[in-house]
Amino acid sequence: MKKQSKFLYKTVEDKTIVWFENSNEYLVLENNTADILKRLSKGIPVKEIAEALSKKLAVPLDRTFDFIIDLEKKIYVPKSNKEPEIVNDYRDIEKPKSYEFIKFYKVNNVVFKVSYLSEKELSHVHPKFAHLVIDNTTNFDYEFDVFINNKFIFLIVDKKLIGAWSSKNIHYFQGKFSMQFIQKIHHKEEDEWMGVFHASAVSNEKKSILFLGDSGNGKSTSLALLQAKGFTCLADDFVPMDVEKREVYSFPASISIKKSSLETLLPIYPELETTAEYNFTRLNKIVRYLKPNNTNYFNHLPCNDLVFIKYEKDAEIACEKISKIEAFQQLIPDSWISPKLENAQVFLDWFSSLNCYRLTYSKNEEMIATVSKIFSDEL
Repeated sequence: MKKQSKFLYKTVEDKTIVWFENSNEYLVLENNTADILKRLSKGIPVKEIAEALSKKLAVPLDRTFDFIIDLEKKIYVPKSNKEPEIVNDYRDIEKPKSYEFIKFYKVNNVVFKVSYLSEKELSHVHPKFAHLVIDNTTNFDYEFDVFINNKFIFLIVDKKLIGAWSSKNIHYFQGKFSMQFIQKIHHKEEDEWMGVFHASAVSNEKKSILFLGDSGNGKSTSLALLQAKGFTCLADDFVPMDVEKREVYSFPASISIKKSSLETLLPIYPELETTAEYNFTRLNKIVRYLKPNNTNYFNHLPCNDLVFIKYEKDAEIACEKISKIEAFQQLIPDSWISPKLENAQVFLDWFSSLNCYRLTYSKNEEMIATVSKIFSDEL
């Protein structure tokens, strides 16, 4: 049986989080189970481990033996959440000679030239970054090319092929585009990032808080409400965090506002009335985009708090600390965590130090007051 090459272990509360290097997968295990895994990884024979476990738990040897064999099979053939690999190097694909749309985006003093073959390619990227558009210029720092060929969408950055994705995996393309974007903005290569979280990040200019939760729970709406009260939008939907500083970095995409939130936000942001509307049938949502109030897209701040936020009609305000294990199991499925061993260790150390909350609300002012208390460490 092929063994995993390396593991990382982190005891959090009464469980052990285990990371597998070969698959970049995380599992939450009982401490006894994690101890068995540690012994297996050291090459200790199954029989010897089973005998020790049988004595410790006072159960028959055949039961502990079968348990360890079953565990070994499950552990060493973990599910993989890896991005689908490209099965063709596409050297026979020619870059288009002309593009229908060419956009220039300025992020602080960094200028990107992005060429889109047609309106279809444009729709996958441009709406989130339209607020960054500047007039055409011959002076730019980085050049991106986006085109569809043979049902695959291609991304070329500074004349280098980054990858190609099928129409079923557009979200992987969008993630890679965003990753290339932040690498250029913040001058950090991919292995210098600890991870990227599907969350909303708000700051008080001293530190940041991450809002998490299922789609439709109100992450972006809460972010927009807080922005109107003087807090800063660091990032929405795509929240990058670096390894060196363990800080949340600014990402310049707009805040995505669902149609169901317009009634709440239009009195605060009247510009949403005439903002273009986008229907994402794959995600079953209709959104408009709100410009973030961030004036420094090079900004980065520490994050000590995760808040699983949920708007619920007529609910009484409730904010309580939740177990880190519960928070971890909700955080991981929608996150990209670096596959590099050293970075995974930084992630586990950072996560174990966090405060994790669940915030349910129906009244906006109460939500804002509660978030203010979290920022000031009053909860």
